[in-house]
Amino acid sequence: MDLQGMEYVYEVYREKSFSKAAANLYISQPSLSVAVKKVEQKLGFPIFDRSTTPIGLTELGQAYINSVERIMVVENELDQFISDRIQGNTGRIAIGGTALFTSYFLPPILSAYHGAFPKITVELEELDTSRLQERLMAGKLDLVADNGTFDSQIIGSEILCQDHIVLAVPKVLPCNEKAGRYQIPLEVIRDGTYLQDTYPTAPISIFSQEPFLLLKLGNDTRKRADRIFKEGGVHPDIRLQLDQQITGYNLSCHGMGISFVSDTLLKLVKPEESLVYYKLAETQEARRIALFYKRNRYRTQAMKEFLRIAHYCMEGNPEAEKLHKVEN
Repeated sequence: MDLQGMEYVYEVYREKSFSKAAANLYISQPSLSVAVKKVEQKLGFPIFDRSTTPIGLTELGQAYINSVERIMVVENELDQFISDRIQGNTGRIAIGGTALFTSYFLPPILSAYHGAFPKITVELEELDTSRLQERLMAGKLDLVADNGTFDSQIIGSEILCQDHIVLAVPKVLPCNEKAGRYQIPLEVIRDGTYLQDTYPTAPISIFSQEPFLLLKLGNDTRKRADRIFKEGGVHPDIRLQLDQQITGYNLSCHGMGISFVSDTLLKLVKPEESLVYYKLAETQEARRIALFYKRNRYRTQAMKEFLRIAHYCMEGNPEAEKLHKVEN
């Protein structure tokens, strides 16, 4: 396979534009077009569907890109293997997470990691869960911090801690009058005692007439929310569908509607006086916050050290005895 041509084709695919790809590659657009055309002629089929805007892939073009990505993963693993053997504590690591994790959960871990290994370059990507899984599967990310559900046959994980879903409701909404006896103080959410049976769960039907801010379909929090609605016989008024949980929380702070949030988020953000909180039946079902990685690929020294430091940073967690469990 023509490696330079492969690089050119992949850059066009990544940017979905010949002009942007040419600028990134520091070549002229006509030169790039000629190079891509040569690759297509050698393959015997067009890679790109030039009739769409932005430019897309043909069916065989998608197969070619899939092969390119597998080659890139193998090359990267070889580079990392050689780096581990020759250079020691240098190299790079690519980490992904949703806005919640990149903004609140990962910073102390990243700070400790940089302090211990200043020569290792860290690349951080903030995406929604579905895109994070795609990037992890394609070998573009080494580790992903998330509380979602991934395919355990392909993706392994190291559990750092657990979280639970609660309902964040703007104080201005009328439903709070009926639901008052179910309200949970923020301080007992933060210390975890709200999970005890002495704190009652609120029926979702109390909030059925209020607007909801939900994550988009496919997200784990959205799946749980939909299950709660179904079990409670509620057809929610969905005001917005969002990519990030932290966005829903911030909009709830401004009275836009009710959001489902994790207690991990509430432990990390500053207290917000405009909200009240409710425990749901679903709250009792814990989710695992973990660092996910693709199975059957070389685990670099940089990855091993990041996992070690992540566990170390979590030692102060009340569930520390569970932190070192590794899913194999």
